[in-house]
Amino acid sequence: MTKPDPIYLACDQPGQRLDQFVAAAVADLSRTEVQRLIKDNQIAVNGHPAKASYRVEAGDEITVTIPPRQPQTLEAESIPLDVIYEDDDLAAIHKPAGMVVHPAIGNETGTLVNAALSRWPDMRRVTGEERAGVVHRLDKDTSGVIVLAKTNAALKSLQEQFKARTVYKKYLALAEGLPASATGVIDAPIGRDSRQRQRMAVVRNGRASITRYRVIETFAECSLLELEPSTGRTHQIRVHLTWLGHPIVGDKVYGRRKQAIESSRLFLHAAELEVDSPSTGERLRFAAPLPPELEDVLARLRA
Repeated sequence: MTKPDPIYLACDQPGQRLDQFVAAAVADLSRTEVQRLIKDNQIAVNGHPAKASYRVEAGDEITVTIPPRQPQTLEAESIPLDVIYEDDDLAAIHKPAGMVVHPAIGNETGTLVNAALSRWPDMRRVTGEERAGVVHRLDKDTSGVIVLAKTNAALKSLQEQFKARTVYKKYLALAEGLPASATGVIDAPIGRDSRQRQRMAVVRNGRASITRYRVIETFAECSLLELEPSTGRTHQIRVHLTWLGHPIVGDKVYGRRKQAIESSRLFLHAAELEVDSPSTGERLRFAAPLPPELEDVLARLRA
């Protein structure tokens, strides 16, 4: 088996614990997963193993090696799902924050795919077992509407719709500060951050990325935004709002180290999704209400 290439990180925030620094720099790894990699000598500082408690210093070169996942039969797990809609072609689900869409290192169980295979066993035949039915993704910490395909024909139709950008998506986000304009279009290319390769950033030679936004409510230190991404780049809304100078409240990867607003999670929610039915062509609209923990944040601000 080919040994995976290590991820190279340069220290730009000296004084942090090693496990904290790597967890913040590598978006797909939790702190627990980072600590396990450190224990397994998969993370090195300047070429040498280091403890999780090591305080990174300016100029340190940190390398992270993520071993490939071993092939395995994916288990169907009886996990409750909030199903918004389903027919013979697809299922629309309100994904909670904290649930990973499909298995990956450190998240082999408890995923949306594990739950879907229990409810719809035939999804094993769609896209391959580990991505059964998956058409698009939501970040682990993002809640809201996600669609799964039940057949290969439905999968192809939905994938073509996403590629042609005929799918309508609306998100809600609480951003720090107040944008200069109440409405706007963020047209800025996104690619890998040259300094932290596991993060995304606005870069000159990145892929075209467009997000429309509208301010729908303002508070003393933040604003509630409605966002419509025309493209679907990794972490697009989070990267665009950070680039605009208004990172999302609760964003531990792209947000500020000291945040003015307290939130137990990333305040980003996929509120609406519209697609054409793969069988009839009828326009289908799915909506998911803001979860209670995010409503609580707004209630505190309004009070």
